[in-house]
Amino acid sequence: MVATMSCGQSAPEAAADGGNAVIENIMSRRSIRKYKPETVSREVMTQILECGINAPNGQNKQSWEVRVVDNPATMDEIKQMMAASFPEEEAKRVTSCFRGAPVMAFIARDLSYDFSAYDCGLLAGNMMLSANSLGVGSVCLGSPVRFINDSEACKAIYEKLGFSPGYKLALCVGFGYADETPDAKPRDRSKYKFID
Repeated sequence: MVATMSCGQSAPEAAADGGNAVIENIMSRRSIRKYKPETVSREVMTQILECGINAPNGQNKQSWEVRVVDNPATMDEIKQMMAASFPEEEAKRVTSCFRGAPVMAFIARDLSYDFSAYDCGLLAGNMMLSANSLGVGSVCLGSPVRFINDSEACKAIYEKLGFSPGYKLALCVGFGYADETPDAKPRDRSKYKFID
């Protein structure tokens, strides 16, 4: 039902049991850290990306750039560049930060716009929720950003990814078919309040 909708063009539909399919999708999404080896097709990833770029964003600046790596050889090359910047004993830990996701979206923000980090977060949220509705697992990752932006290999990786000048890596999102079914973690409902 949700999988067949075009992003930004249809009203939410009722779920088969009379519930709300959008709310059910939000409540069922989990971060996946163990993936099956098969990749996500470019057709499915394109739909996920279309949903991403239809996210709300400040002044419609669309202050993001996304580079999708779905070729294992390219991903290995990026990992090797990262590993070369760290001592041997740290290299394995650094390169495992992608959690084995077969597809990685590298999301960069426009440094000239002070709200671009928020825009990237909204884009990533849309991508992860649309992925879930299509049966694709995802995980939002900050560690690769820290390792890439703080490493000597940063320039070479940026050249490989081809971001425009003035853009800096903000976050990564891994995609793939889940090889685990994690339970929901508890949420702290004291974090929201109604103010009279």
